[in-house]
Amino acid sequence: MQLGDIVDLATHPLTDDAYIASCAETLDQDGVLVLPNLIQPNALKAMQVEAEAGQPRAYFCAQNHSVYLTPHDPAFPDDHPANRQVVSSKGCICDDLVAAESPLRALYDDPAFRSFIKNTVRQSELHPYADPLSSINIHYANRGQELGWHFDNSSFAITLLIQKPDAGSAFEYIKDLRDADAGDMNFEGVAALLDCRTQPDVLSMNPGDLVLFRGRNSIHRVSPNESDRTRMLAVLAYNAEPGVELSESARMTFYGRLS
Repeated sequence: MQLGDIVDLATHPLTDDAYIASCAETLDQDGVLVLPNLIQPNALKAMQVEAEAGQPRAYFCAQNHSVYLTPHDPAFPDDHPANRQVVSSKGCICDDLVAAESPLRALYDDPAFRSFIKNTVRQSELHPYADPLSSINIHYANRGQELGWHFDNSSFAITLLIQKPDAGSAFEYIKDLRDADAGDMNFEGVAALLDCRTQPDVLSMNPGDLVLFRGRNSIHRVSPNESDRTRMLAVLAYNAEPGVELSESARMTFYGRLS
């Protein structure tokens, strides 16, 4: 399968230097880049069929966590922003359940696509995960399921919306609410958001849209699905260095298995 069979290269010329530079500038400035209708209709349909067929094999779980994804800090009370709990509930199938002939895999492995991502996020190299589960994931959110407010540990995330529910499941975020590298956790700003005294931005996403998001300092969530149509989203994960594995504890938490 060629890249042009998957991606609308006329609208999104991923190998064009000027287009790459424009995408990188937008991501740097806004912290988010949406490539609307990136995926060709036939490839998107194949992704939808694959994701729907895989859903019965998904590992579903619900977890309570802080927005910082850190353990309880006894230095602060339970209602402090560092310790306040939100919930994330979703299903997931892992890389080893994504078919060899899947357009998702062809896209992930394509050298031109990976080069585009590398240059847009300004990394010198990109590599797949060394473990067999973490490179490509498909996430599912049924009615009532959500992704709670959090900051990412990684510097960027790549997602591709496969199916949009009829209501709910809005991607909400506030850009640069903290500065993790400077040690500024902005507890006051996080409390204002959790107490609904601050209104987040809402990102418009449709099936076939690819989103690059810098979530290390930008808090974000996906609101509960308010419909009977499952939200299905692919996560394409790369690392700046080869040989990186998701930890065993993280794999058990997110996937329910190690291999």
